[in-house]
Amino acid sequence: MAPNDPKQTGGFFASIANSLSNFGTTMTKSVNGLLGYEGLEVVNPEGGTEDAEEEARRGRWKQEDSDSYWKMMQKYIGSDVTSMVTLPVLIFDPMSMLQKMAELMEYSYLLDLADECEDPYMRLVYTTSWAISVYSAYQRTWKPFNPILGETYEMVNHGGITFIAEQVSHHPPMSAGHAENDHFTYDISSKVKTKFLGNSIDIYPLGRTRVTLKRDGVVFDLVPPLTKVNNLIFGRTWVDSLGEMIMTNLTTGDKAVLYFQPCGWFGTGRYEIDGYVYNAAEEPKILMTGKWNESMNYQPCDSEGEPLPGTELKEAWRLADAPKNDKFQYTYFAHKINSFDSAPKKLLASDSRLRPDRYALEQGDLSKAGFEKSSLEERQRAERKNREEKGHKFTPKWFDFTDEVSATPWGDMEVYQYNGKYAQHRAAIDSSSSSEEIDVRSTEFNPWQYEDLAAN
Repeated sequence: MAPNDPKQTGGFFASIANSLSNFGTTMTKSVNGLLGYEGLEVVNPEGGTEDAEEEARRGRWKQEDSDSYWKMMQKYIGSDVTSMVTLPVLIFDPMSMLQKMAELMEYSYLLDLADECEDPYMRLVYTTSWAISVYSAYQRTWKPFNPILGETYEMVNHGGITFIAEQVSHHPPMSAGHAENDHFTYDISSKVKTKFLGNSIDIYPLGRTRVTLKRDGVVFDLVPPLTKVNNLIFGRTWVDSLGEMIMTNLTTGDKAVLYFQPCGWFGTGRYEIDGYVYNAAEEPKILMTGKWNESMNYQPCDSEGEPLPGTELKEAWRLADAPKNDKFQYTYFAHKINSFDSAPKKLLASDSRLRPDRYALEQGDLSKAGFEKSSLEERQRAERKNREEKGHKFTPKWFDFTDEVSATPWGDMEVYQYNGKYAQHRAAIDSSSSSEEIDVRSTEFNPWQYEDLAAN
Protein backbone atom coordinates (compact mmCIF):
# COMPACT_ATOMS: atom_id res chain seq x y z
CA MET A 1 0.00 0.00 0.00
CA ALA A 2 1.57 3.30 -1.06
CA PRO A 3 1.87 6.07 1.54
CA ASN A 4 -0.47 8.34 -0.43
CA ASP A 5 -3.26 5.78 -0.21
CA PRO A 6 -6.46 7.50 1.05
CA LYS A 7 -6.58 5.08 3.95
CA GLN A 8 -3.36 6.64 5.22
CA THR A 9 -3.78 10.33 4.41
CA GLY A 10 -6.46 12.94 3.81
CA GLY A 11 -8.93 10.51 2.23
CA PHE A 12 -9.17 8.56 5.48
CA PHE A 13 -12.59 9.82 6.51
CA ALA A 14 -14.02 9.36 3.02
CA SER A 15 -12.63 5.84 3.01
CA ILE A 16 -14.27 5.09 6.37
CA ALA A 17 -17.58 6.50 5.15
CA ASN A 18 -17.52 4.41 1.98
CA SER A 19 -16.55 1.29 3.87
CA LEU A 20 -19.28 1.73 6.42
CA SER A 21 -21.81 2.44 3.69
CA ASN A 22 -20.94 -0.85 2.01
CA PHE A 23 -20.88 -2.52 5.41
CA GLY A 24 -24.41 -1.35 6.14
CA THR A 25 -25.95 -2.24 2.78
CA THR A 26 -24.41 -5.66 2.27
CA MET A 27 -24.14 -7.24 5.69
CA THR A 28 -27.10 -6.15 7.82
CA LYS A 29 -30.45 -7.83 8.13
CA SER A 30 -33.62 -6.23 9.35
CA VAL A 31 -35.48 -8.00 12.12
CA ASN A 32 -38.78 -6.44 11.09
CA GLY A 33 -40.31 -9.89 11.20
CA LEU A 34 -40.00 -9.82 14.98
CA LEU A 35 -42.97 -7.83 16.25
CA GLY A 36 -41.83 -4.86 18.32
CA TYR A 37 -38.29 -4.73 16.94
CA GLU A 38 -38.97 -2.97 13.66
CA GLY A 39 -35.89 -1.24 12.25
CA LEU A 40 -33.33 -3.16 14.30
CA GLU A 41 -30.59 -4.85 12.28
CA VAL A 42 -28.52 -7.97 12.83
CA VAL A 43 -25.02 -7.92 11.39
CA ASN A 44 -23.49 -11.24 10.38
CA PRO A 45 -19.69 -10.89 9.99
CA GLU A 46 -19.61 -13.95 7.74
CA GLY A 47 -22.18 -12.38 5.39
CA GLY A 48 -24.32 -15.49 5.44
CA THR A 49 -27.81 -15.86 4.00
CA GLU A 50 -29.72 -17.28 6.96
CA ASP A 51 -33.29 -16.20 7.46
CA ALA A 52 -33.25 -12.87 9.32
CA GLU A 53 -35.51 -14.06 12.13
CA GLU A 54 -33.48 -17.24 12.70
CA GLU A 55 -30.21 -15.28 12.73
CA ALA A 56 -31.69 -12.66 15.03
CA ARG A 57 -32.64 -15.28 17.62
CA ARG A 58 -29.09 -16.63 17.87
CA GLY A 59 -26.76 -15.51 20.64
CA ARG A 60 -26.49 -15.68 24.42
CA TRP A 61 -29.94 -14.23 25.19
CA LYS A 62 -33.11 -16.12 25.98
CA GLN A 63 -36.12 -14.65 24.20
CA GLU A 64 -37.66 -13.35 27.43
CA ASP A 65 -34.36 -11.67 28.34
CA SER A 66 -34.18 -10.01 24.92
CA ASP A 67 -37.76 -8.76 25.26
CA SER A 68 -37.16 -7.30 28.71
CA TYR A 69 -33.81 -5.74 27.83
CA TRP A 70 -35.11 -4.22 24.60
CA LYS A 71 -38.10 -2.61 26.36
CA MET A 72 -35.68 -1.03 28.83
CA MET A 73 -33.13 0.14 26.26
CA GLN A 74 -35.31 1.58 23.46
CA LYS A 75 -35.37 5.03 25.05
CA TYR A 76 -31.57 5.20 25.11
CA ILE A 77 -30.98 4.91 21.35
CA GLY A 78 -28.52 7.59 20.28
CA SER A 79 -27.35 8.18 23.86
CA ASP A 80 -24.14 7.63 25.79
CA VAL A 81 -25.03 4.71 28.08
CA THR A 82 -21.67 4.36 29.83
CA SER A 83 -23.09 4.77 33.33
CA MET A 84 -26.80 5.58 32.98
CA VAL A 85 -28.15 2.05 32.61
CA THR A 86 -28.23 -0.87 35.05
CA LEU A 87 -27.39 -3.89 32.94
CA PRO A 88 -28.26 -7.55 33.58
CA VAL A 89 -25.40 -9.61 34.99
CA LEU A 90 -25.73 -12.29 32.30
CA ILE A 91 -23.89 -10.06 29.80
CA PHE A 92 -20.92 -9.48 32.13
CA ASP A 93 -17.38 -10.79 32.13
CA PRO A 94 -16.15 -11.77 35.64
CA MET A 95 -13.56 -9.00 35.48
CA SER A 96 -13.72 -5.27 36.17
CA MET A 97 -12.71 -2.52 33.76
CA LEU A 98 -9.59 -1.91 35.87
CA GLN A 99 -8.51 -5.51 35.29
CA LYS A 100 -9.28 -5.09 31.60
CA MET A 101 -6.86 -2.16 31.58
CA ALA A 102 -4.17 -4.48 32.96
CA GLU A 103 -4.57 -6.87 30.01
CA LEU A 104 -2.46 -4.45 27.97
CA MET A 105 0.49 -5.67 30.03
CA GLU A 106 0.40 -9.23 28.66
CA TYR A 107 2.91 -8.43 25.93
CA SER A 108 4.88 -5.84 27.89
CA TYR A 109 8.09 -7.49 26.72
CA LEU A 110 7.56 -5.49 23.50
CA LEU A 111 8.12 -2.29 25.49
CA ASP A 112 11.25 -3.84 26.98
CA LEU A 113 12.48 -4.47 23.43
CA ALA A 114 11.66 -0.89 22.45
CA ASP A 115 13.73 0.41 25.37
CA GLU A 116 16.68 -1.81 24.43
CA CYS A 117 16.45 -0.90 20.74
CA GLU A 118 18.76 1.69 19.15
CA ASP A 119 16.71 2.17 15.95
CA PRO A 120 14.08 4.92 16.53
CA TYR A 121 11.76 3.45 13.89
CA MET A 122 11.92 -0.06 15.33
CA ARG A 123 10.99 1.45 18.67
CA LEU A 124 7.74 2.52 17.03
CA VAL A 125 7.26 -0.95 15.56
CA TYR A 126 7.51 -2.48 19.04
CA THR A 127 5.42 0.11 20.88
CA THR A 128 2.69 0.01 18.23
CA SER A 129 2.62 -3.79 18.18
CA TRP A 130 2.25 -3.70 21.97
CA ALA A 131 -0.74 -1.34 21.66
CA ILE A 132 -2.33 -3.60 19.03
CA SER A 133 -1.85 -6.78 21.07
CA VAL A 134 -4.69 -6.02 23.50
CA TYR A 135 -7.31 -5.96 20.72
CA SER A 136 -7.29 -9.75 20.57
CA ALA A 137 -8.90 -9.67 24.03
CA TYR A 138 -11.79 -7.63 22.58
CA GLN A 139 -13.07 -10.79 20.90
CA ARG A 140 -14.53 -11.58 24.32
CA THR A 141 -17.85 -9.82 23.97
CA TRP A 142 -18.94 -9.91 27.61
CA LYS A 143 -18.90 -6.54 29.35
CA PRO A 144 -16.47 -5.88 32.23
CA PHE A 145 -17.97 -4.62 35.50
CA ASN A 146 -17.95 -0.85 35.94
CA PRO A 147 -15.57 -0.15 38.85
CA ILE A 148 -16.93 1.27 42.09
CA LEU A 149 -15.56 4.71 42.94
CA GLY A 150 -12.31 4.12 44.84
CA GLU A 151 -11.93 0.56 43.55
CA THR A 152 -8.37 -0.46 42.70
CA TYR A 153 -6.49 -3.23 40.95
CA GLU A 154 -2.91 -4.26 41.73
CA MET A 155 -0.70 -6.65 39.80
CA VAL A 156 2.84 -7.93 40.33
CA ASN A 157 4.74 -11.06 39.26
CA HIS A 158 4.64 -10.34 35.52
CA GLY A 159 7.67 -9.11 33.61
CA GLY A 160 8.99 -7.28 36.65
CA ILE A 161 5.98 -4.95 36.43
CA THR A 162 4.16 -3.21 39.23
CA PHE A 163 0.67 -2.17 38.06
CA ILE A 164 -1.89 -0.07 39.90
CA ALA A 165 -5.24 1.23 38.62
CA GLU A 166 -7.91 3.21 40.43
CA GLN A 167 -11.44 4.40 39.68
CA VAL A 168 -11.01 8.14 40.15
CA SER A 169 -14.47 9.38 39.11
CA HIS A 170 -17.97 7.92 38.94
CA HIS A 171 -19.84 10.61 36.97
CA PRO A 172 -18.40 10.53 34.38
CA PRO A 173 -16.74 7.12 34.86
CA MET A 174 -12.97 7.62 34.74
CA SER A 175 -10.07 5.32 35.55
CA ALA A 176 -6.36 5.98 35.89
CA GLY A 177 -3.53 3.48 35.68
CA HIS A 178 0.24 3.28 36.11
CA ALA A 179 2.67 0.47 35.34
CA GLU A 180 6.41 0.37 35.70
CA ASN A 181 9.41 -1.91 35.42
CA ASP A 182 13.13 -1.42 34.74
CA HIS A 183 12.49 -0.46 31.10
CA PHE A 184 9.37 1.72 30.95
CA THR A 185 6.59 3.57 32.68
CA TYR A 186 3.01 3.47 31.41
CA ASP A 187 0.37 6.03 32.37
CA ILE A 188 -3.26 6.25 31.30
CA SER A 189 -6.29 8.37 32.09
CA SER A 190 -9.32 6.64 30.59
CA LYS A 191 -12.90 7.75 29.99
CA VAL A 192 -15.07 5.78 27.58
CA LYS A 193 -17.78 7.50 25.56
CA THR A 194 -20.49 5.37 23.95
CA LYS A 195 -23.35 5.71 21.51
CA PHE A 196 -26.13 3.13 21.73
CA LEU A 197 -27.64 2.37 18.32
CA GLY A 198 -30.27 -0.25 19.13
CA ASN A 199 -28.60 -3.60 18.43
CA SER A 200 -25.06 -2.21 18.46
CA ILE A 201 -22.94 0.25 20.37
CA ASP A 202 -20.05 2.48 19.29
CA ILE A 203 -17.26 2.87 21.85
CA TYR A 204 -15.06 5.95 21.62
CA PRO A 205 -11.83 5.59 23.62
CA LEU A 206 -11.40 9.01 25.17
CA GLY A 207 -8.22 9.02 27.17
CA ARG A 208 -4.54 9.76 27.26
CA THR A 209 -1.98 6.98 27.06
CA ARG A 210 1.70 7.70 27.54
CA VAL A 211 4.69 5.34 27.52
CA THR A 212 8.12 6.54 28.63
CA LEU A 213 11.20 4.46 27.84
CA LYS A 214 13.61 4.77 30.74
CA ARG A 215 16.96 4.49 28.98
CA ASP A 216 16.61 7.71 26.96
CA GLY A 217 13.44 9.23 28.42
CA VAL A 218 11.63 8.98 25.07
CA VAL A 219 7.86 9.53 25.40
CA PHE A 220 5.17 7.96 23.20
CA ASP A 221 1.53 9.01 22.90
CA LEU A 222 -1.25 6.69 21.68
CA VAL A 223 -4.51 7.57 19.90
CA PRO A 224 -6.50 4.31 19.40
CA PRO A 225 -9.34 3.62 16.93
CA LEU A 226 -12.99 3.32 17.87
CA THR A 227 -14.62 -0.04 18.56
CA LYS A 228 -18.09 -1.23 17.55
CA VAL A 229 -19.97 -4.02 19.34
CA ASN A 230 -22.53 -5.63 17.03
CA ASN A 231 -25.66 -7.70 17.83
CA LEU A 232 -26.04 -6.70 21.47
CA ILE A 233 -29.55 -8.14 21.79
CA PHE A 234 -30.16 -10.24 18.66
CA GLY A 235 -27.67 -12.45 16.86
CA ARG A 236 -24.15 -13.51 17.78
CA THR A 237 -22.38 -10.64 19.50
CA TRP A 238 -19.08 -9.70 17.87
CA VAL A 239 -16.62 -6.82 17.96
CA ASP A 240 -14.97 -4.79 15.21
CA SER A 241 -12.30 -2.09 15.58
CA LEU A 242 -11.97 0.34 12.72
CA GLY A 243 -10.15 3.52 11.77
CA GLU A 244 -6.75 4.97 12.53
CA MET A 245 -4.35 4.17 15.34
CA ILE A 246 -1.58 6.73 15.77
CA MET A 247 1.49 6.21 17.97
CA THR A 248 3.61 9.38 18.16
CA ASN A 249 7.12 9.76 19.52
CA LEU A 250 6.67 13.10 21.27
CA THR A 251 10.44 13.43 21.69
CA THR A 252 11.44 13.10 18.02
CA GLY A 253 8.22 13.68 16.05
CA ASP A 254 8.38 10.23 14.42
CA LYS A 255 5.08 8.35 14.34
CA ALA A 256 3.29 5.19 13.26
CA VAL A 257 -0.07 5.49 11.50
CA LEU A 258 -2.00 2.24 11.11
CA TYR A 259 -5.42 1.68 9.59
CA PHE A 260 -7.80 -0.91 11.07
CA GLN A 261 -9.94 -2.24 8.22
CA PRO A 262 -13.70 -2.43 8.88
CA CYS A 263 -15.24 -5.85 8.39
CA GLY A 264 -16.60 -6.22 4.86
CA TRP A 265 -18.81 -8.65 2.94
CA PHE A 266 -18.19 -12.30 3.90
CA GLY A 267 -15.73 -11.07 6.54
CA THR A 268 -13.41 -9.41 4.02
CA GLY A 269 -10.80 -7.27 5.75
CA ARG A 270 -11.88 -8.29 9.25
CA TYR A 271 -8.99 -7.95 11.75
CA GLU A 272 -6.63 -6.56 9.09
CA ILE A 273 -4.21 -3.69 9.82
CA ASP A 274 -1.91 -1.85 7.42
CA GLY A 275 0.23 1.24 7.78
CA TYR A 276 3.65 2.82 8.09
CA VAL A 277 6.20 4.16 10.50
CA TYR A 278 7.10 7.72 9.42
CA ASN A 279 9.98 9.97 10.37
CA ALA A 280 9.41 13.53 11.58
CA ALA A 281 9.35 14.70 7.94
CA GLU A 282 6.46 12.25 7.33
CA GLU A 283 8.53 10.02 5.05
CA PRO A 284 7.70 6.30 5.33
CA LYS A 285 10.49 4.20 6.82
CA ILE A 286 8.89 0.88 7.76
CA LEU A 287 5.67 -0.71 6.52
CA MET A 288 3.57 -2.67 9.00
CA THR A 289 0.87 -5.22 8.25
CA GLY A 290 -0.99 -7.94 10.10
CA LYS A 291 -4.17 -8.89 11.93
CA TRP A 292 -5.05 -7.67 15.40
CA ASN A 293 -6.26 -11.15 16.42
CA GLU A 294 -3.14 -12.93 15.16
CA SER A 295 0.19 -11.15 14.54
CA MET A 296 1.97 -8.01 13.31
CA ASN A 297 4.79 -7.89 10.77
CA TYR A 298 7.16 -5.21 9.51
CA GLN A 299 9.57 -4.51 6.63
CA PRO A 300 11.82 -1.53 5.78
CA CYS A 301 10.49 0.50 2.85
CA ASP A 302 11.55 3.29 0.48
CA SER A 303 10.10 6.80 0.22
CA GLU A 304 7.26 5.43 -1.93
CA GLY A 305 6.28 2.92 0.70
CA GLU A 306 7.59 -0.05 -1.29
CA PRO A 307 9.66 -2.78 0.44
CA LEU A 308 13.41 -2.23 0.16
CA PRO A 309 15.21 -4.77 -2.07
CA GLY A 310 16.97 -7.48 -0.12
CA THR A 311 14.65 -7.15 2.91
CA GLU A 312 11.91 -9.46 4.05
CA LEU A 313 8.77 -9.28 6.14
CA LYS A 314 9.55 -10.09 9.78
CA GLU A 315 7.28 -10.80 12.70
CA ALA A 316 7.12 -8.30 15.58
CA TRP A 317 4.36 -9.90 17.64
CA ARG A 318 2.23 -13.04 17.62
CA LEU A 319 -0.78 -13.94 19.73
CA ALA A 320 0.07 -16.41 22.49
CA ASP A 321 -1.65 -19.78 22.73
CA ALA A 322 -4.87 -19.76 24.74
CA PRO A 323 -6.73 -22.48 26.70
CA LYS A 324 -9.04 -24.63 24.60
CA ASN A 325 -12.79 -24.30 25.13
CA ASP A 326 -12.34 -21.87 28.00
CA LYS A 327 -15.60 -20.97 29.73
CA PHE A 328 -14.92 -17.24 29.51
CA GLN A 329 -12.71 -17.31 26.40
CA TYR A 330 -9.85 -16.19 28.64
CA THR A 331 -6.19 -16.29 27.77
CA TYR A 332 -3.75 -17.70 30.30
CA PHE A 333 -2.85 -14.12 31.18
CA ALA A 334 -6.50 -13.14 31.74
CA HIS A 335 -6.79 -16.00 34.24
CA LYS A 336 -3.63 -14.71 35.89
CA ILE A 337 -5.18 -11.25 36.19
CA ASN A 338 -8.17 -12.71 38.04
CA SER A 339 -6.10 -14.97 40.28
CA PHE A 340 -4.43 -14.05 43.56
CA ASP A 341 -1.12 -15.38 42.20
CA SER A 342 -0.54 -11.99 40.60
CA ALA A 343 -1.57 -10.10 43.75
CA PRO A 344 1.02 -8.43 45.98
CA LYS A 345 1.46 -9.10 49.69
CA LYS A 346 -1.24 -7.37 51.76
CA LEU A 347 -3.55 -6.67 48.86
CA LEU A 348 -5.62 -3.50 49.13
CA ALA A 349 -9.17 -4.25 50.32
CA SER A 350 -10.44 -2.14 47.39
CA ASP A 351 -9.03 -4.59 44.82
CA SER A 352 -11.29 -5.81 42.00
CA ARG A 353 -10.53 -9.47 42.71
CA LEU A 354 -12.44 -9.11 45.98
CA ARG A 355 -15.70 -7.87 44.42
CA PRO A 356 -18.42 -10.32 45.53
CA ASP A 357 -20.41 -9.93 42.30
CA ARG A 358 -17.35 -10.64 40.16
CA TYR A 359 -16.45 -13.71 42.22
CA ALA A 360 -20.02 -15.08 42.18
CA LEU A 361 -20.19 -14.73 38.40
CA GLU A 362 -16.82 -16.45 38.06
CA GLN A 363 -18.24 -19.34 40.09
CA GLY A 364 -21.30 -19.49 37.83
CA ASP A 365 -23.84 -18.22 40.40
CA LEU A 366 -25.75 -15.63 38.33
CA SER A 367 -28.43 -15.09 40.97
CA LYS A 368 -25.90 -14.21 43.68
CA ALA A 369 -23.85 -12.15 41.21
CA GLY A 370 -26.91 -10.08 40.32
CA PHE A 371 -27.78 -9.56 43.98
CA GLU A 372 -24.24 -8.54 44.91
CA LYS A 373 -23.98 -6.19 41.92
CA SER A 374 -27.20 -4.42 42.93
CA SER A 375 -26.02 -4.21 46.55
CA LEU A 376 -22.73 -2.59 45.56
CA GLU A 377 -24.49 -0.08 43.32
CA GLU A 378 -26.97 0.81 46.07
CA ARG A 379 -24.17 1.24 48.57
CA GLN A 380 -22.27 3.46 46.15
CA ARG A 381 -25.32 5.69 45.71
CA ALA A 382 -25.80 5.89 49.50
CA GLU A 383 -22.15 6.78 50.05
CA ARG A 384 -22.32 9.50 47.42
CA LYS A 385 -25.42 11.00 49.03
CA ASN A 386 -23.77 10.88 52.44
CA ARG A 387 -20.60 12.49 51.10
CA GLU A 388 -22.46 15.29 49.32
CA GLU A 389 -24.61 16.03 52.38
CA LYS A 390 -21.44 16.49 54.41
CA GLY A 391 -19.84 18.66 51.73
CA HIS A 392 -16.95 16.23 51.25
CA LYS A 393 -15.24 15.62 47.92
CA PHE A 394 -13.91 12.24 46.84
CA THR A 395 -10.13 12.22 46.57
CA PRO A 396 -8.29 9.38 44.79
CA LYS A 397 -5.45 7.82 46.79
CA TRP A 398 -2.91 6.96 44.12
CA PHE A 399 -3.57 9.57 41.43
CA ASP A 400 -3.90 13.36 41.50
CA PHE A 401 -6.21 15.45 39.35
CA THR A 402 -4.30 17.93 37.17
CA ASP A 403 -5.19 21.07 35.28
CA GLU A 404 -4.08 19.42 32.05
CA VAL A 405 -6.67 18.67 29.37
CA SER A 406 -5.84 16.20 26.61
CA ALA A 407 -7.53 16.63 23.22
CA THR A 408 -8.78 13.46 21.52
CA PRO A 409 -10.66 12.91 18.23
CA TRP A 410 -13.83 12.39 20.29
CA GLY A 411 -13.56 15.17 22.84
CA ASP A 412 -11.36 16.61 25.56
CA MET A 413 -10.14 14.48 28.43
CA GLU A 414 -9.16 15.45 31.97
CA VAL A 415 -5.82 14.02 33.05
CA TYR A 416 -4.99 12.28 36.32
CA GLN A 417 -1.33 11.87 37.25
CA TYR A 418 0.25 9.06 39.24
CA ASN A 419 1.43 10.59 42.53
CA GLY A 420 4.04 8.00 43.55
CA LYS A 421 2.32 7.18 46.84
CA TYR A 422 1.61 3.60 45.79
CA ALA A 423 5.36 2.90 45.39
CA GLN A 424 5.90 4.24 48.91
CA HIS A 425 3.01 2.11 50.19
CA ARG A 426 4.44 -1.06 48.66
CA ALA A 427 7.99 -0.27 49.80
CA ALA A 428 6.76 0.08 53.38
CA ILE A 429 4.99 -3.28 53.20
CA ASP A 430 7.94 -5.04 51.56
CA SER A 431 10.36 -3.71 54.17
CA SER A 432 8.09 -4.64 57.07
CA SER A 433 9.46 -7.28 59.41
CA SER A 434 5.98 -8.68 60.01
CA SER A 435 5.71 -12.34 59.02
CA GLU A 436 1.94 -12.51 59.53
CA GLU A 437 0.26 -14.46 56.76
CA ILE A 438 -3.12 -13.15 55.69
CA ASP A 439 -5.55 -15.07 53.49
CA VAL A 440 -6.52 -12.24 51.14
CA ARG A 441 -9.41 -14.29 49.78
CA SER A 442 -11.24 -13.73 53.06
CA THR A 443 -10.79 -9.95 52.90
CA GLU A 444 -14.04 -8.03 52.50
CA PHE A 445 -14.20 -5.79 49.44
CA ASN A 446 -13.97 -2.22 50.72
CA PRO A 447 -13.44 0.70 48.33
CA TRP A 448 -15.43 3.06 50.53
CA GLN A 449 -13.89 6.26 51.88
CA TYR A 450 -16.96 7.92 53.37
CA GLU A 451 -19.27 5.16 54.56
CA ASP A 452 -19.06 6.18 58.23
CA LEU A 453 -19.50 9.94 57.78
CA ALA A 454 -22.94 9.84 59.38
CA ALA A 455 -21.39 8.62 62.62
CA ASN A 456 -18.81 11.45 62.74
